[in-house]
Amino acid sequence: MKDIFLRVSELESNIGTMHSDLGDLKLKIKELLEENQRLRIENQQLRKILKRETDPGSNGELAEEPAALRKEKPPSVPGIGEGYDNLARLYHEGFHICNVYYGHLRMEGDCLFCLSFLSK
Repeated sequence: MKDIFLRVSELESNIGTMHSDLGDLKLKIKELLEENQRLRIENQQLRKILKRETDPGSNGELAEEPAALRKEKPPSVPGIGEGYDNLARLYHEGFHICNVYYGHLRMEGDCLFCLSFLSK
């Protein structure tokens, strides 16, 4: 009888350890997915820049991208400055700019915290 109780207790301990390990793996997967998305966006932007610079018809000037590929940029507010523009660009590239999730990838549409920050 003691043997069965010890085996069940050991099994319970192992399940607890596996649950903890599973939680750690989920966090790591989330981090990797965010990094992967960030790198995809960066790669896409670098490809656009490379294409503009190597296009012989552009004479070294940046050609305007087609409207279908271009993400709408927020209107620039005079006097706010470059910092605001950079934060707005980051938000439109899919990253949080709010103090709650700053730098994390936005997975589910717009963030009310970020939007309220941009509207200030």
